[in-house]
Amino acid sequence: MLAAGVTAGCFQPLYGDRSADGRPALRDVLSAVRVNPIDTPNGTPEARLAVELRNQLLFDLTGGSGTSSPTHELVIRMTSNRSSVIVDLTSQRPDVENFGVDLNYAVRELATGKVVIQSTTFARVSYDTPGSEQRFARLRGLRDAENRAAKVVADHIRNRLASYFIAGT
Repeated sequence: MLAAGVTAGCFQPLYGDRSADGRPALRDVLSAVRVNPIDTPNGTPEARLAVELRNQLLFDLTGGSGTSSPTHELVIRMTSNRSSVIVDLTSQRPDVENFGVDLNYAVRELATGKVVIQSTTFARVSYDTPGSEQRFARLRGLRDAENRAAKVVADHIRNRLASYFIAGT
């Protein structure tokens, strides 16, 4: 009971509207992060994934309300991969595939140019690839897997940024 009383002022909700120490609300700080376009070759599947990931991050950081005057910059490098997990012995076609995306990212303070966060994150998702009767199901399954992976890594980055802006770690 004594410990609870002593530490009661040390905790604050991560997504609350007000900061305990008078700093701006987390949503205002997150909306001041500029998300740079992800460098990928035009016209490639990676380019579509990069746009999906950037759009997801922009929405996660701003809530769809647009950015305020940027104070930080997010730079992302991305790689992706696909692998067959289960292969049909008769047709030699994959029944289940995994899609993976790996990111290296850095957050830089615009005022000082100092890199304040440098980290990595990844996501692995699986998807079914129906037989040859459904020609476009495999492509649609892959696209859905890419979108799910983009959402997962965008959530990872948002949570990491929230942790930095609230706790400084």
